[in-house]
Amino acid sequence: MTTAISPRELAHPARDEIRLEGVLHALSDPMRLRVVRELAAAGAEVSCSSIELPVTKSTTTHHFRVLRESGVIRQTYRGTAKMNGIRRADLDALFPGLLDTVLSAAGQQAARLGTP
Repeated sequence: MTTAISPRELAHPARDEIRLEGVLHALSDPMRLRVVRELAAAGAEVSCSSIELPVTKSTTTHHFRVLRESGVIRQTYRGTAKMNGIRRADLDALFPGLLDTVLSAAGQQAARLGTP
């Protein structure tokens, strides 16, 4: 895991430190999967505050941390906003097709169940 140099720089795992079991664990939670689906739909970095989850702020922070520490997302500060983006290149290189398959299955399930 890369260590943070300053309080405004967040630690992220290097590509070779990302593990399949960590990614699958991060994506197994419905709220975290929802975050990843929203980030994928946006196609660009978005702030934490632009993704609304039906949980407390501290729980939302926890979900973003799990996604970051597992290597699913990258978080960077831009001014006072914490911006989030999927680490698609890293995930696709390590686990080809995994992210697309999970996102497709999640979309199908949401449509079938009528959930976000």
